[in-house]
Amino acid sequence: MKPAPARVLIIAGSDSSGGAGIQADIKTATALGAYAATAVTAVTVQDTVRIHAIHPVPASIVRDQIACVLDDIGADVIKVGMLGSADIVAAVADILQEKARGIPLVLDPVLTSTSGTPLLEETAISVLKERFLPLTMLLTPNIPEAEALARMYVRKTDEMRSAAEKLRMLGPQAVFIKGGHAEGETVEDILVWQGGVETFEFPRVHTSNTHGTGCTLATAIACGLANGMPLALAVRRARGFVQNALKDAHGFGRGYGPLNHLHGIVRD
Repeated sequence: MKPAPARVLIIAGSDSSGGAGIQADIKTATALGAYAATAVTAVTVQDTVRIHAIHPVPASIVRDQIACVLDDIGADVIKVGMLGSADIVAAVADILQEKARGIPLVLDPVLTSTSGTPLLEETAISVLKERFLPLTMLLTPNIPEAEALARMYVRKTDEMRSAAEKLRMLGPQAVFIKGGHAEGETVEDILVWQGGVETFEFPRVHTSNTHGTGCTLATAIACGLANGMPLALAVRRARGFVQNALKDAHGFGRGYGPLNHLHGIVRD
C-alpha cells in the first residue's frame, strides 16, 4: 500500500474563474501530490478582468468547516489565504488556537486582488496582526502587502529585508517577501527566518497571466512543509513551480489570466 499523501488544510475564498483562491490551491496541492481539504471563507463572483461581487461566508460556518476537518482528517500544514473580515479573522484564530496547536501555519495575507479589489476590510488588518501573526510559521506577503503590514516603503532588497525583520517582530517565525512588484529583469524574493536571510532570484516572466500567483506560491510552500522539507528548500521548490506555471500559462480570459498549475502533469 502506498503511503498516504501529506494533508494540507486550505482556508481561503472561492474564485469562480478558477485561477486563484481555493481553486488554485487545490490544483497546486494536487499537482504536488498533497491532499487538499478546505474551509471556504467567501464566494466571489469574478473573471480574469475583475471581481464583480464578494459574498462572505458567516464566521461561524468558517469556524465549523475548520473544526470538522481537523477533528476527522487532520492536517500536516494549514494554509490561509483570503479571510475578508475582522469577524472571520477572529473566528479562524480562535479555532486554530483551540484545535491546531503544533500544526505549521502558512499565511498569505491577501489584502487586494490582482485587479486591485480590496479583499480584507481595513478594520481587519489590525486584528490580523494582533491575533494571527503570532500563530504563523511563515508569512508570505508581496511588496504592497508588506508595505501595508509593516507600514513602511518597500522596493529595494534592503527595504524588503527591513520589512521582513519588522514583521517577524509581530510573531511569525519566518517572513518571505515576494519581489514581483519591484522593477528589473530579475525578481528577487527574500526569506528572513531563524536560519538567517536567504535571497531567491529568478528571471522575470513577462506575462499578464499572473492571476493567483500569490495563492499558488503559498500553497506550494505549504505542500513542501507538509512533506517534511526544510523551509528554504520548500520555498525554492515552490518558487520554481510558480516560475514554470507562469511560463506555461494558457492565456485564458480577457484580463489577468491564470497560471498553468498542471504544467508538470503529462496529458495524452
